[in-house]
Amino acid sequence: MSALTEIAAGVYVATSEFALTNTVVVAGTDGACLVIDPGVTVAEMAALADEIAARGLRVSTAWSTHPHWDHVLWHAALGATPRFAAPAAVHVAETERDAMMAGAEQSAPGHDLALCGQLTPLAGDAIDWAGPAARLIVHDGHAPGHGAVFFPGTGVIAVGDMCSDVEIPLLDTDGADPLGDYRTGLARLAAVPGVRTVVPGHGHVGDGDEFRRRIATDTAYLDQLGLGQPFGDARIGQDWMRVCHDEQLRYCQR
Repeated sequence: MSALTEIAAGVYVATSEFALTNTVVVAGTDGACLVIDPGVTVAEMAALADEIAARGLRVSTAWSTHPHWDHVLWHAALGATPRFAAPAAVHVAETERDAMMAGAEQSAPGHDLALCGQLTPLAGDAIDWAGPAARLIVHDGHAPGHGAVFFPGTGVIAVGDMCSDVEIPLLDTDGADPLGDYRTGLARLAAVPGVRTVVPGHGHVGDGDEFRRRIATDTAYLDQLGLGQPFGDARIGQDWMRVCHDEQLRYCQR
């Protein structure tokens, strides 16, 4: 994982070598900090805890953007702190815990699985913590209870697994309306005023113009997908993403 890089006043991002997964750390008052989707490997998370401490911060609150294994991990060195997610995401984390932990053990072995996926449901439209205002944008695109976090004071939005420059939109095809849910999610993100920096769950940080470009690019992908005809996307490079793209296309052809 890269070192924490300050992308706005008091907002830091570290990027894992695993799928360019991003962790967001936001400094609050009296040394408190909010952590969003911390790390992937055990070594990365231990290093993240060390760096947070070296900056004179302590983790007071955590947020998981959605209930996939790589976004619900934890490490004892980060402390016993409240770890929140949207209610629908917590429900999935509870009911599909065994499969999620199997995914973690296969791709990032060695975690204390008793600490992972232990989330508390947080309803409402904001995270109440000792730091900058943190507004929630919750929808069911990509996964149930997918919760982006917007910090209006800096214009930073942590969008979870959407608006990526390296991944296509990945639908939750177990949902009742995968395309509709994803469109709703994009629309809610697009409606957030004052976005100046976007942090995707996987990929590279972008400015406000890039945020809007990615919204448009993802919308265009969904439009093409809905037609049910073969098409390409510049982000399809790795084999697993080609497989997902083909599966989504077949789903829309049914």
